[in-house]
Amino acid sequence: MSTEFHAVNINDFGVTIEKTAEGVQYVTSAEPLSDYPVKLTDKLVHWANETPDTVLISQRGESGAWESLTFAQTLERVRSIASWMLTQNLSNDRPVVILSGNSTEHLLIALASMYIGVPFSPISTAYSLISSDYGKLRHVFDTLTPGLIFTDNLGPYRDAIDAVNADKAPVLTCSADHATDGLTYTVTNLSVALNCAASPEADAAHAALTGDAIAKFLWTSGSTGMPKAVINTQQMICANQEMVRSVYAFLKDEKPVILDWLPWNHTFGGNQNIGMAIYNGGTFYIDEGKPVPKMIHHTMENLKEISPTIYFNVPKGYELMAKELKANPEIAKSLFKNLKMFFFAGAGLAQHVWDQLDELSVQHTGKKVPMVTGLGATETAPSVLFASVEESASGVVGSPAPGITLKLIPNGDKTEIRVKAVTITPGYWRNEEQTKKAYDEEGFYCLGDAVKWIDENEPNRGLLFDGRVSEDFKLDTGTWVSVGSLRASLIHHFAPYVQDAVICGRDRGYIAAMIFPDWAHLQALVPGGKDMDNETLVAQSHVKEVMAERLEQMAATSTGSSTRVKRLTILTELPSIDGNEITDKGSINQRAVMSRRADIMESLYVESPADHVISL
Repeated sequence: MSTEFHAVNINDFGVTIEKTAEGVQYVTSAEPLSDYPVKLTDKLVHWANETPDTVLISQRGESGAWESLTFAQTLERVRSIASWMLTQNLSNDRPVVILSGNSTEHLLIALASMYIGVPFSPISTAYSLISSDYGKLRHVFDTLTPGLIFTDNLGPYRDAIDAVNADKAPVLTCSADHATDGLTYTVTNLSVALNCAASPEADAAHAALTGDAIAKFLWTSGSTGMPKAVINTQQMICANQEMVRSVYAFLKDEKPVILDWLPWNHTFGGNQNIGMAIYNGGTFYIDEGKPVPKMIHHTMENLKEISPTIYFNVPKGYELMAKELKANPEIAKSLFKNLKMFFFAGAGLAQHVWDQLDELSVQHTGKKVPMVTGLGATETAPSVLFASVEESASGVVGSPAPGITLKLIPNGDKTEIRVKAVTITPGYWRNEEQTKKAYDEEGFYCLGDAVKWIDENEPNRGLLFDGRVSEDFKLDTGTWVSVGSLRASLIHHFAPYVQDAVICGRDRGYIAAMIFPDWAHLQALVPGGKDMDNETLVAQSHVKEVMAERLEQMAATSTGSSTRVKRLTILTELPSIDGNEITDKGSINQRAVMSRRADIMESLYVESPADHVISL
């Protein structure tokens, strides 16, 4: 297989480092941050004037055909909605809450809010449509005290809104589906706002906005309790887009074409990806597919028609895609036609998946398409670190973007990373206590992550992710266990049968694990596996044999008690969002799982374990 990469204009600027006598390192990019506009809607106005007929946003309609808005059409609608919003008594204390998945209308509401300086907050659909007690959604409403609620369709959301809308905030919707009987709040159709005449007052409000104005509230995943409302200012978003553009310089050479499913209530999809299209005058196609077996076909159908220039996904999505692309070469040909770069985030990408995508790229283009990643957070808008093409590998997070200052601090046997930049949040809305905890005495935001140099003697090669500082624990021998790296190693050794793992062993004599399996691959191990319930499936002897074999193989590579998993069990109950075991973006809360399933964890440490425990 070819080892050459396609030539692509991606910058690797290198770093400068200042060290203190205490071993603290201050690391910056060797390149300064270029000038940037103070608000994203400045770019919307710019491209509406420069390239008015370029499609900005496109989504499949009810007929299945793509329905699009150009930059000029988008700006026209944004100004009308913004003018209507000025009559609704909205403010920082009465923001717009969006209860909707990704949609053209969602984008219009978001941009209209930003146009006049009214914060908006896109909320995970899981809080309304999956949660049974609406606990997180109620917390969101109590924190924000919204002045307006937007939803594409009131019908599916009515129960949730009725349960949490104590202040009777009005609802703006595209369709009520006959769900308006007995409501205690007013409902307005979006057409009313769209038909509002664009006003000089809206344009004046836009002109008066500064970079410090709040653009949106994005919510943390809630992996350590109730989510927090992260303040995103106008300049945070724009400065981060300029950082991205400086590193991925090909965005200056060719306007991006993006097909993407990642939810806009998260910083990855809602700041970076859709922001990239707006900032660079590109085109964004909303993908209704998802990285699950029952939904991936939507993505494949879209890729038949759309050839992106940059493609984003999470590792599970790439795993499913690799299989589908191998079986459908015509779709692979369309994907690779104009592709400059793959990007992944959210977890480590398994090497076998990476290799499959490289093979497909070489098969269809003769060379490899770069696969890169980085490091960021909701609080950092999001991008902080970017991996170079040459060093990109699972675990590599790279070097700081222009405008970023890192603070690397010795913390036990790890190196903690902190960050300062114009892209860092000023804090959590109406949560002074957590805001104070988030920053150190020099004003650096504490990510809670650990990193290490790929090569201390060659810092320009970049940094490796080294787990979460707070997750690590000691065995009863005093030996430290690095949860992040061990979890990644376990998922690697057990691929493709493990989706995620919870590492146990704090103050214990050995490490054990609770496994969330990849059910589709587990079912394929035994005849009739698809027809079995979860408990019956994991009790099958062949399933146990395969898992025991992988456990032994992993143990053979261990370097001691800190990297050896001695026992594991397969969890048959899916992680609970109401129990805080999983965030809506799929991240597992290790502590919540261990607390909620304490009896299962204890069963891994009894002298004579039950049948469900697989041991070395």
